[in-house]
Amino acid sequence: MCGFGRKWLPEQRWSARFGERRLQKCWRSDLMTAARHFPLYGSKFSTNFRTQLSKFKLSYSTSLFPPSLRHVFSETPKTAAAISVRSEENENAAVQNAKHTITNKARTMARLINTKPWSTRLEYCLSTLTPLSQTAFFQSLRLIKKSSKALRFFNWARDSGLTNNHHSYFMMLEILGRARNLNRARNFLYSIPMKSNYTVPLTDKFFNSLIRSYGDAGLFQESLKVFKDMKSMGVLPSAVTFNSLFLILLKRGRTGMVFELYDEMLRTYGVKPDLYTFNILIKGFCMNSKVDEAFRMFKEMERFDCKPDLVTYNTIVDGLCRAGKVKIAHNVVNGMLKKSEHLRPNVVSYTTLIRGYCGKLEIDEALAVFRKMVSSGIKPNEITFNTIIKGLCESQKFDMIKEILGEYQCEDGEFVPDTCTFNTMMNDHCSRENLDEALRFFEKMKELNVLRDSATYSVLIRTLCQKGNFYKAEELLDELFDQEILLHDDSCTPLAAAYNPIFEHLCTNGKTKKAERVFRQLMKRGIQDPLAYETLIFGHCKEGTFKDGYKLLVLMLRRDLVPNVEIYESLIDGLLQKQEPILAHDTLLRTFRSSYLPRTSMFHRILMALIEKGSVHESENLILLMLDREIRPNINLSTDVVRLLFRSSMETKAFQLVKSLYGNGYIVNMEKLISFLCQDKKLSEACELVIFCLKNDQNIDVALCNTVLTSLCKALKVAKAFNLYYELFEKGFQLPLSCLEELSNALESEGKLKEAEFVAKRMRNS
Repeated sequence: MCGFGRKWLPEQRWSARFGERRLQKCWRSDLMTAARHFPLYGSKFSTNFRTQLSKFKLSYSTSLFPPSLRHVFSETPKTAAAISVRSEENENAAVQNAKHTITNKARTMARLINTKPWSTRLEYCLSTLTPLSQTAFFQSLRLIKKSSKALRFFNWARDSGLTNNHHSYFMMLEILGRARNLNRARNFLYSIPMKSNYTVPLTDKFFNSLIRSYGDAGLFQESLKVFKDMKSMGVLPSAVTFNSLFLILLKRGRTGMVFELYDEMLRTYGVKPDLYTFNILIKGFCMNSKVDEAFRMFKEMERFDCKPDLVTYNTIVDGLCRAGKVKIAHNVVNGMLKKSEHLRPNVVSYTTLIRGYCGKLEIDEALAVFRKMVSSGIKPNEITFNTIIKGLCESQKFDMIKEILGEYQCEDGEFVPDTCTFNTMMNDHCSRENLDEALRFFEKMKELNVLRDSATYSVLIRTLCQKGNFYKAEELLDELFDQEILLHDDSCTPLAAAYNPIFEHLCTNGKTKKAERVFRQLMKRGIQDPLAYETLIFGHCKEGTFKDGYKLLVLMLRRDLVPNVEIYESLIDGLLQKQEPILAHDTLLRTFRSSYLPRTSMFHRILMALIEKGSVHESENLILLMLDREIRPNINLSTDVVRLLFRSSMETKAFQLVKSLYGNGYIVNMEKLISFLCQDKKLSEACELVIFCLKNDQNIDVALCNTVLTSLCKALKVAKAFNLYYELFEKGFQLPLSCLEELSNALESEGKLKEAEFVAKRMRNS
């Protein structure tokens, strides 16, 4: 839904950055003319769209009310946490802008680094530009395009004598985080004390940055790990820390974890929530359809002497509208002015209410709110007009579009159709199966220099797939990828589900890599979609690129998304076919963590492949896992694992495994094992296995015992030989006289006369 949600047009976020648009005011009159049937009259458009709008700036709020509406607030909440967040995010910017003009030295360094591979020669060229001031350093760091090179430059500058302070370390951490180079960012964070010779202590500011970076990448579990590390290192979390985590968890719908974290914030650390905290919580609960919890937090504000502001009330109104309680939201808006002059409803309040009524197709009520807003002296903005246009389109009241646009003025003059307006009309055409008109609007956007965002492409790609025109859909997808539209932070938030039809088509037709490259752009925006992951993994399995499928599985699980069991089975089968048993074994372990229990035959196949590859540790771990989960092992495979352990000189683990197998009621082929040990000259181990069999009443061939005992004598391991003979004698085994004679002679030669006499006496009695 444009501007306020995802009900109407899922991806659309209403941009309010008027200065970036290059539309002409005369489009307004043509729009009114075209409103009835939405035809495109090219002559009027091409002649009138020549004049650019004058550019101007708007103040932005840090409110967590719908991001698209932030521009209407000129003031931000005056809270410590809000100020701290802005301070952390902009601290390095203040350092960078200490000198407004970028120095020639900084430009030269950045150009060298961006155009040449890092090498000793490059370092020499950079050294000719030293000494380096802090200003030139910050400016150079900001101009370097790749985060990996920025880190190399950072380390080079430090090694060259530049003293880095907490500003520079924070800036480098932010660069790595924004580039999604998160492993390096984590390592960099933990190395700061040592790299700075302990002059830069780790504070919550550094951890907050990494927590946010992981959250932006959709890795909320990693954010929680950083939070845990932060506490274990004795760094106290601040309100900013908790606010960042609240944002991340609520975005993923983890409301239960939010309550636990809220209790920890109050009881364990005594951190007092402020207005910014409550605005986050109220908005987050509303976005997760938990309006009652949002009102609970609203009442909780009194406990901390925290007065709701206009942002808070607008968030409540938005939550009620999302829950379909538009009448109650209307009453809240009507009551806001009675509470305080500072709570007078603004354009956001009314636009949110209009969106609520339009969402329920109650267009007359929406228009009544619209007119009341205007009569109250509040001029509608572009978002308001686009919301009304969308509502009128949904209600099939096209004539009223001309009336509304002709009668009312936008807050900054005449309403100028923008990206959202075009997307709204294109979406309406697509929903009415009028694809040709939608494509004409799409081409007209290019002609008129109207920004085409991801929502523009997604609505057309989805509709083209529904119509079976995959050729044109793929063409648009290529254009979307090449122009990196999905990566534009100033664009709308993409929705992966909108691209699933084209992903499915590509993966079905051997083009999984093309689908994955687009999906990875979505991932960089922190977008998650389990169906897209599964489609791509199945595509890789179909094309035989199982390792690529495995990599996607790992990424999927890191984002706390659980695939279905068929994904695991397909990957394991394919990895075994490609002779990748270690990856197959890892996939099997991940299957368990997803609460699935694979078939017994799957365990046996992986274990067999691991043994054939000689993967001793993985083989041992797998068979122990089978015992733990009461999965019956194959006797031959069990024997082979024990033999592999002995062959790898891991005798202790081999004996432990034998004991575990017998302790769980399973056996191994002892004769095969003992014969192998004798051939491999591991006579002591063979002797211990024979004794183990005797003590556990296991059947063992006399001839094999004779072989072990004779071999021990020949190897001059007389003590072990006698010990084995005594155990056999106790169990009533009758050994050949030749064997006893050899043992007796060996004992005598070693001076063990009593033992030799004992054997000789048994020989005479036999």
